[in-house]
Amino acid sequence: MSEKIRIENLRKSFGPKTVLDGVSFSVNDGEILCVLGKSGTGKSVILKHLVGFLNPDSGAIYIDGTELTGADEKTKIALREKFGILFQGAALFDSMNVFDNVAFGLRRMKLPEEEIARMVPEMLAHVGLRGVEEKHPSELSGGMQKRVGLARSIALKPEIMLYDEPTTGVDPITAGAVDRLILKMRDTFGITSVVVTHDMKSASKIADRIVMLNEGKVLAEGSPGDILGSTNPFIRQFVEGKSKLDM
Repeated sequence: MSEKIRIENLRKSFGPKTVLDGVSFSVNDGEILCVLGKSGTGKSVILKHLVGFLNPDSGAIYIDGTELTGADEKTKIALREKFGILFQGAALFDSMNVFDNVAFGLRRMKLPEEEIARMVPEMLAHVGLRGVEEKHPSELSGGMQKRVGLARSIALKPEIMLYDEPTTGVDPITAGAVDRLILKMRDTFGITSVVVTHDMKSASKIADRIVMLNEGKVLAEGSPGDILGSTNPFIRQFVEGKSKLDM
């Protein structure tokens, strides 16, 4: 299996606070990697580095063997086009209906309207939503909004999907549906996925591998079984939910 993403010794501080302290891991092509850790441990900061919202203080990121950090702008744009992202709050445009939200990126690509009219219902069907094109985000549940956000992302045919806390703020039934969608995106489209979460239950269902962060460092890496069976005191607390109040 080929390597899709490689992160080497990534360091990032904000003022006196070190958020990433030498983080290194890789993600294989077609793999679902979950990055776990309590809030403030640098999970979402990693995602922001991957899509170029942030630049590291030191370290390197490689996408398909090409270095993103320090690349010229043309190379950065080409690498960023490989990514789709599902933000924690779906980040839909409130003033647009569902159709126009999903069509937004396609129109920026200057696709013909007739092709967009065909693609939008198809993408919505992939995420289990039909007949909602005329609704606005305010008329949808939080789980439905996440699915619209996912439809918008996959319409652009990303090679890599980044999920920022995809099961946060939804009920257990919706969380299970989101988990199944992440698996479907891999199985249907071959998408490589990086899922940032503190939901151990979700991660154990969907992850091929888990990277556990603590204090800006990689504390452990392995299969869900490896993490669930760990004897490390911090990981035991996390697995058993004892540290929930700290998250």
